[in-house]
Amino acid sequence: MKIALIGATGFVGTAILKEALDRGHDVTAIARHPEKLQPHPRLRPQKGDAYNPEEVARLVAGHDAVISAFNSGSSNPDLYNQQLKGTAAIITGVKEAGITRVLWVGGAGSLEIKPGVQLVDTPEFPKDWKQGALATREALNLLRKETILDWSFLSPSADLSPGQRTGRFRLGKDQLLTDANGKSHISTQDYAMAMIDEVEKPMHRRQRFTVGY
Repeated sequence: MKIALIGATGFVGTAILKEALDRGHDVTAIARHPEKLQPHPRLRPQKGDAYNPEEVARLVAGHDAVISAFNSGSSNPDLYNQQLKGTAAIITGVKEAGITRVLWVGGAGSLEIKPGVQLVDTPEFPKDWKQGALATREALNLLRKETILDWSFLSPSADLSPGQRTGRFRLGKDQLLTDANGKSHISTQDYAMAMIDEVEKPMHRRQRFTVGY
């Protein structure tokens, strides 16, 4: 498939890029600094501004699917507003390009830990992560209002960190997944695997889903 990946040099985007290339897909990697990417025969690096809908439309046109791993930066003092600005621009640009299939890198904060209670709304949720989590929750709300896009939104477990590509994970919907010891975790490699699985064989159209051990 021809995949356009926005945020290809980021923490999650890097793992998704590797998984997609390893599976034989052609990837247009859109990033602020595409020079960071290693050459690959199926990789087309492109410098792009995710805040510019016209530029997004130009770069994603002609692809089978778009994956957004956009992140305005955890150290951004205006993280919430900038994340939402980028989200809205990407949604607009994808639609302007005539692409309907879009997959979104979500967060764990909007997952429920019990009925009606989301992780981000608990007193224990880390303050430093809250603005990003709230912005990502709003991205999900925006997608849920979409009447054109064929979207999927993948939330990780609470702990998303580099590890092994095991292929042994569980999928869920709106509830936080935990293992037998009560830990909620997934490696970036297995998260990327779940994302590309959804690209190849969609099972969660117009739905949020989650992945964990």
